Amino acid sequence: MTTLAPPAARFTDLLAAEWIKMRSLRSTYWALGAGALAVIAFNANAARVDAGDHPRFDPSQRDSVVRLALRDAFTDGSAMILLLAVASIGAVTVVGEYATGMIRTTFAAVPDRRAVMAAKVTLVAALMTVYGVLVAGVSFASTQAILSTRGAGVPIGHPGAFRVVAASALLAPVGALAGMALGALIRHSATTMVATTAVLLLIPAFITDRYRWTAAVRHAQPVNAWSRLVDIDYGHSPYTLVPRYQATVAGGWTTYAAWAAVAAVVTVLSVDRRDV
Repeated sequence: MTTLAPPAARFTDLLAAEWIKMRSLRSTYWALGAGALAVIAFNANAARVDAGDHPRFDPSQRDSVVRLALRDAFTDGSAMILLLAVASIGAVTVVGEYATGMIRTTFAAVPDRRAVMAAKVTLVAALMTVYGVLVAGVSFASTQAILSTRGAGVPIGHPGAFRVVAASALLAPVGALAGMALGALIRHSATTMVATTAVLLLIPAFITDRYRWTAAVRHAQPVNAWSRLVDIDYGHSPYTLVPRYQATVAGGWTTYAAWAAVAAVVTVLSVDRRDV
């Protein structure tokens, strides 16, 4: 008498299992909530300060009100907060299972390791995209509402406004996938968090754009790509110097896509090369 092998798990089943794991962790809700509040509050405070200073602007400064409005919609500091938050969450979805030993149980139940990791990547990318859209959208709406009290706010249909929101929203899934990839490679919580901070924030800040090749490396970092995408007046602002080797909008979107794709591939393939 032969025993029929149980049917292989469908990808939708793996997605459902990963969703149950993620939503069962209270720390995930706290991290997402705290990150969103911090980002929105950071930007709202910047808008409040500029709205308060607006009556004291001289005519030349008031000409740059649109630049200020779009800058306040998502500031540099808030982008760093968002990137750290989502990268940490992405890393924990992988490292957490290795730390608890749950990954062994998962792979014992589903021998197709790549399918399991692909489900993780798909779920995290989808959730972080929704999260990024919500955070960036609320941030834009709140900051422009504050600035509108002084007649300085801009609508989402204003030239460049949608790009600012889109670039800020998509920074979330890119950062989360990068965190997952580092977690899959390192598999140690503390080391992964340090590496995530270094790779996504510290190292990009120290890369110079003095030479063509270093400028290319600098422009290929997610946080620097975001900076270029949200800089609507790039190359035309009287307050900033134009770099010798300029970044491009197309290059910024390409950087986003490349980091997301490479991070996803690394996360999925790394489990085949190492024991758990």
